[in-house]
Amino acid sequence: MAHFELAAGETSRAVAHRTVDELWFVVSGSGELWLKQGSREQVVALEPGVCAALPRGTRFQFRAWKAGAIAIVAATIPRWPGAFEAESVDGPWSPSDAP
Repeated sequence: MAHFELAAGETSRAVAHRTVDELWFVVSGSGELWLKQGSREQVVALEPGVCAALPRGTRFQFRAWKAGAIAIVAATIPRWPGAFEAESVDGPWSPSDAP
């Protein structure tokens, strides 16, 4: 399990996991989560109490609204294997750390 935060107004990089599934639970804050599996694509509103499933291979990206940071607790199944796990992909939004 992991606890992570994204600062107010920030957008993550878009990635897909190579070998693990994840379950997210939003602890505080609000924002959006983009998910794409094959031809199926959706944007999920993130707010406290929302749980989201990210099956292996799903492309995803998330962002926090400008009102405040978003905090999420995630469980990875199986155990997180290391830095090579997250593969960069194209997403709908420009990440905050983009040049």
